[in-house]
Amino acid sequence: MKKKQTGIRDLARALNVSPSTVSKALNGVTQIKPQTRRAVEEMAKRMNYQPNQIAQNLRNNKTNILGVIVPNLISHFFAATISGIQDVAAAHGYNVIICQSNESFQKEEKLIQTLIASRVDGLLMSLSRETESFDHIQSIFAKRIPLVLFDRVCNEVTASKVTVDDHDGAFNATEHLIEKGYSRIAHISGPEHLSISKSRLAGYVDAHLKHSLEIDEVLIRHTNMLGDEVATQTQALLDLPNPPDAIFSINDLVATQVMSVIKSRGLRIPDDIALIGFTNIPEATLLEPSLTTVAQPAYELGEISATHILKQIQAPEDFKPQEIVLKTKLIARESTSLRKLQSIL
Repeated sequence: MKKKQTGIRDLARALNVSPSTVSKALNGVTQIKPQTRRAVEEMAKRMNYQPNQIAQNLRNNKTNILGVIVPNLISHFFAATISGIQDVAAAHGYNVIICQSNESFQKEEKLIQTLIASRVDGLLMSLSRETESFDHIQSIFAKRIPLVLFDRVCNEVTASKVTVDDHDGAFNATEHLIEKGYSRIAHISGPEHLSISKSRLAGYVDAHLKHSLEIDEVLIRHTNMLGDEVATQTQALLDLPNPPDAIFSINDLVATQVMSVIKSRGLRIPDDIALIGFTNIPEATLLEPSLTTVAQPAYELGEISATHILKQIQAPEDFKPQEIVLKTKLIARESTSLRKLQSIL
């Protein structure tokens, strides 16, 4: 037979005081005498009293739960970001519900409604690849639920946003190739409407402008960032009468797909064509050749996103949307080389 859980009334009977006195003592009400509070706390410990957290949360209209929506859980970037969110949440007594949209706008809509129904105290999300309209996000504001967008964000929504400097990272990646002696640099991007696609393309373009290099539109290829389409666009680039001598990929996973196509054509990296990615996944060091890339502070991005959602929850009247942009770092490896020196030698 299951043992009955000790309640406030049980403590009150054992101490011969009223249940309200026990409740006030346990909740730190200042009007309770110190000796009474100590007696209640000692009896609660002796009788193994555990407060009903769910009931307390309902009374306070809080669940101490954060909802997180990411495009996928396979990506090392999103896994590291979630780790940062969870660590900050746990340190402040919050649990986290993690959901993945699988890059589906329709699923993203449903997940928002599910998390609202679950009474989350706050919601953090990175938009799916398919998301081009944002009316579904208004339902979050209608319920007065704090929201933070991270990584993949949009200008159409007034909320705090935490991103990395995609423009600067892409600029540095492209300039790195230019300084290595490459001049016909292709860019395999993501969907045109995606915020990271826009920012990284802008960085690529600005690096060309700085170095007075012609921007050939045929070298810019938008994809859905999936294998078949990336492979098709890579093949098309390599089949050009004047093919690129370097490729900048929107992320490392796309870069690994590009690398596979390049090798299948019997081309050598970086001797025949250079390759650079964006993210710095752990596998980047294991590829042959190792992949030059742009490192994103994913864990820190998660920490900062969680910190800002908690600030909104704790002081909603003081909330003002903020945009936080974190720096990236270029990591040079074997997939790029100093062609200028090679040509001299």
